[in-house]
Amino acid sequence: MAQKDASVAELTKNFENSTAVLLTEYRGLTVAQLKQLRNDIRQDADYAVVKNTLTKIAASNAGVTGLDDELKGPSAIAFVHGDPVAVAKSLRAFAKANPQLVVKGGYFDGAPLTAAEVNKLADLESREVLLAKLAGAMKASLTKAAYVFQALPSKAVRTVDALREKQDTAA
Repeated sequence: MAQKDASVAELTKNFENSTAVLLTEYRGLTVAQLKQLRNDIRQDADYAVVKNTLTKIAASNAGVTGLDDELKGPSAIAFVHGDPVAVAKSLRAFAKANPQLVVKGGYFDGAPLTAAEVNKLADLESREVLLAKLAGAMKASLTKAAYVFQALPSKAVRTVDALREKQDTAA
């Protein structure tokens, strides 16, 4: 009983410290394949095989709802502490190479995710790419603004020069 309480406390802490949680079924994967998956996502997440009943209790304690229906069969959870998009991409890539891994759902930003929504998350570009695109768009806008601000005075100078030439030719 004390061991179960400790497991629930650890799982609760993992839920509370995670930015996202991705739930998978690992039936049919070897220990070596699970080790490879853990290494693939180690930078952004911790991957743990969990007991469903203890996980339901821990999720409830942490305020995570919506996972109870998915916690059936052999379950493992990726507790994301880094970029959720990178973890979702890694899980999808691993699942393509190892069809035994099934992404069942997840929990992100206060809401439960379906397997389809986790795949949509994996379709997003990484945070760094999105920030680079935003910076590029902002730079383009600033460049256009600088061009407009520069064009106004130069147009005024050209107009004054044209008027001056017209007066010189008229005189």
